[in-house]
Amino acid sequence: MKKFVNNVDDMLAESLSGFAAIHGDIVALGEGNLFVRRAMPDKSKVAVISGGGSGHEPLHAGFIGTGMLDAACPGHVFTSPTPDQMLAAINAVAGDPGVLLIVKNYAGDRMNFEMAVEMAEGKIATVVTDDDVAVENSTYTTGRRGVAGTMIVEKMVGALAETRASLEDCRLLGVEVNARTRSMGVALTSCTVPAAGRPTFDIDDTEMEMGVGIHGEPGRRRVPLGTARSIAEEMISTIVADLKLAEKGQGPAILLVNGFGATPLLELYLMAEMARAELARHGITIARGLVGNYVTSLDMAGCSLTVSMVDDRLLRLWDAPVHTAALHW
Repeated sequence: MKKFVNNVDDMLAESLSGFAAIHGDIVALGEGNLFVRRAMPDKSKVAVISGGGSGHEPLHAGFIGTGMLDAACPGHVFTSPTPDQMLAAINAVAGDPGVLLIVKNYAGDRMNFEMAVEMAEGKIATVVTDDDVAVENSTYTTGRRGVAGTMIVEKMVGALAETRASLEDCRLLGVEVNARTRSMGVALTSCTVPAAGRPTFDIDDTEMEMGVGIHGEPGRRRVPLGTARSIAEEMISTIVADLKLAEKGQGPAILLVNGFGATPLLELYLMAEMARAELARHGITIARGLVGNYVTSLDMAGCSLTVSMVDDRLLRLWDAPVHTAALHW
């Protein structure tokens, strides 16, 4: 498998250096490259921090900036960052209003973030994201996985934090948005971890992995490759059923069509249209949409669909100004 690389062991450090150099008006590297933070930290507000293994770019460093994160801790590829990275990030950006940690529901992430919280001082709260409808338990998680819906939580909470809302209000919003959000992914190919040099799993050209995770973890089942319409129908119907919309009532939604790294926009917008049509069949309108590579899995071909049910209050937060390397409006 061909990749741009000098030395695999230096790949993350060199990539972070390039990221910080190109986006120096927005971000800066923390001491020892342990974390990435805003170039101009604002300690008068709640600091929002996230992190996780690399290979999912632009998650999370690409979402540092006005209206989103204050810092992010990048681990090695598909590997949780260490507690000392998280502690360093907390100490660098925390002010009197406190710190909110947004943590994807993976065993390593949760354990290491919890250890950092035990070592840190000041007011700290945590929101765990678990938006993946494809799995309840696996060797990677304690329950559902935190996947692309994490980005929506980060955007909403980041917007609220900019208003100088309290730490508890930011935490409660994160919990609410996570509860309103569901995701499901499908892989057409495996990804290739640079250190391994070969695909994580083997899959035939006539097959797809339905319900795949963002590290290439197995999904619900291996099935024959279907049409874009049939794939979107299964994913959206599963999401809608899981949200129990018939019981809670329907409303507008944010639709995120997220590429895993190797799927062209031509195909992603096709999936967006198929998802829109399926949501319409369920009586759900799309208030806002976002299509592109936001929570990737290295070079995997495939995508995930995320539906987040919103109201006018949440739409205002979504529409609030944001200026990061990956999102800006």
